Amino acid sequence: MFRAGRTWVGELKPASSGTIEHPIIIGRYGSGPLPRLDGGGAVEDVVLLKNVQGIEVHDLEIVNHGDSQAPRRGVHIVLDNFGTARHIVLSGLYIHDVNGTNARKDNGGIIFRTIGNLVPSRFDDLRIERNIVWRVDRSGIAAQSYHATRSHWFPSLHVVIRDNYLDDIGGDGIVPWATDRALIEHNIALYCNHRAGSYNAGIWPWSTDNSIVQLNEAAFTQTTKDGEGFDSDYNSRNTLFEYNYSHDNQGGFMLICTPVKRDETNNFGNTGTVIRDNVSWNDQNRLINLSGADDVQVENNVFYIAPDTDVQALLVSSWNGWSSNALFQDNTFYVEGHASFGHAVERDAEGKYTIAPGWGLAKDIRLSGNRYIGPDAEAPEGEHETVDKSGVVPRLLGGEPTFDPADPSQFKAFLQKHRIWMMAMLRDALKADIHLAS
Repeated sequence: MFRAGRTWVGELKPASSGTIEHPIIIGRYGSGPLPRLDGGGAVEDVVLLKNVQGIEVHDLEIVNHGDSQAPRRGVHIVLDNFGTARHIVLSGLYIHDVNGTNARKDNGGIIFRTIGNLVPSRFDDLRIERNIVWRVDRSGIAAQSYHATRSHWFPSLHVVIRDNYLDDIGGDGIVPWATDRALIEHNIALYCNHRAGSYNAGIWPWSTDNSIVQLNEAAFTQTTKDGEGFDSDYNSRNTLFEYNYSHDNQGGFMLICTPVKRDETNNFGNTGTVIRDNVSWNDQNRLINLSGADDVQVENNVFYIAPDTDVQALLVSSWNGWSSNALFQDNTFYVEGHASFGHAVERDAEGKYTIAPGWGLAKDIRLSGNRYIGPDAEAPEGEHETVDKSGVVPRLLGGEPTFDPADPSQFKAFLQKHRIWMMAMLRDALKADIHLAS
């Protein structure tokens, strides 16, 4: 236990493991501000959990700021030829001002990795919950894994990333790798891709199976490289995005992508993505970009396009080839600006597309039962869909709670209020009850 209100400098590296029944617990005692662990920019990792299990880290402030950018992390969890590590928990951490390097994705706030080619390694029961990650480079909460490729696939199990708040992130917000049925629930990711100057997004799994991404808010993701709030990325199967709230992202709501060329080592493709019952409000540039992924369902989502904006509502593009078998059904587009639909014919250096009507060389792209409402609403060219130019464009339920990461003492109350508001907003916008996956 670290005493509240005190500061320790350097690296914390536990040398041994606990058990599931009797975990090693690292945390705080006493009243006052969180105990502060400060790397001072002199260490790569303020907290390093290497080849340990049965360990919990709670209620600490973690800082790692140096004179210039270099590989730095707040918390680094790494298994190197270890086998299966059971029960690792990070909760209640206040991680901020970690100026890592934006040249690498494997540094920033919380990084978890499984590496080594001799002993297959994975996590079983890894929980990253109720943490604040603020002003870090490059990644907020992200993974890397030697076992992400399908030729030596060994996914982590029972990975839960829940109730975290991320703000002012240099690159990606939340990115799990090499997991099976990971749960990414009720995280708030704001102002991601703020400094990296490269292709990053808010919340997105890569090389995962059966991921559940639900009840998250992704907003103000910067740039159009990629710049989406959410992304269903390649080497993945059966990703579910449900009951999420995306708004004011410069690159749009959702990227669904894979290189079309498949191989068992580097790219298993991206198949079976389901995107349903989400709300996209005032996202910019493009709403959905379908690029190479197959067997996609996009259904019962609500999109709002604001006045004086020009948005590519549905863009089909090529990543070394085109998608096949995608169904867009029962979605509602509220249009007060301009919405276009079509396939990419050119992409510029900033990641923006020029499009033309139709779906290009993509195969079996089907639209059914979608609604286009508002004074400037139009259906995609050649599609027989419902257009209602006189229909009422609603407003989003107000009262969203806010949080200032400079005052972590208010975080618990904010999380409770935000979850309640999210559920109410979604019920109001979708006009349906909410049934979260477990």
